[in-house]
Amino acid sequence: MVTDWIAENIVEIFGAVTGIAYVILEIKRNILLWPLGIITSAVYIYVFGHNGFYANMGLQGYYLVISIYGWYRWRRHQQGAQDGEQSDVKRIDRVTATWCILVAAALWAGLWLLLDRATDSPVPLWDGLITSLSVVATWMLTRKYLEQWYVWIVANAIAVVVYLVMGMYPTAVLFMVYFGMAIVGVRAWSRQFQSAVISGNRQ
Repeated sequence: MVTDWIAENIVEIFGAVTGIAYVILEIKRNILLWPLGIITSAVYIYVFGHNGFYANMGLQGYYLVISIYGWYRWRRHQQGAQDGEQSDVKRIDRVTATWCILVAAALWAGLWLLLDRATDSPVPLWDGLITSLSVVATWMLTRKYLEQWYVWIVANAIAVVVYLVMGMYPTAVLFMVYFGMAIVGVRAWSRQFQSAVISGNRQ
């Protein structure tokens, strides 16, 4: 029965709904994404732990901390727009991009090894990869780097396949939405960045 399935997966469904709302606010560069991210992370600590995705469960703890940091950072740099949106999108420089790649690779290797040897994770390689990409992308978000969206596109595409294979259908649907919204996000942020550049050139 559909109602029985909903009852059994209500926590995961709630997390999926708040997660979608989070990305909508992210695209709009609205500071309220951070407190909503705290709620979503708390829900998914349970969901991923229940399904044996231990790296992703740990990732949610990281999200809780980074959401507090991101909330603080965005408030400090807020432009004072009445709708609470942030407008200072940036492009990442080569040195920072290189460090992001190195950190993601190191995290992936470490998590893969840890999950494979110390847990019963069913997909240690992919769990570690999704987690390492997400850690780096979320830090990039706190800095409002446009390129964070490309990292999310890759991470979300991998996650969709993995969660479908594992039978985590509400979460798979959530990451399908994330994938599509990441494409929307990169276009929206690119337009904002170009507008800021043109406006700056006119001044």
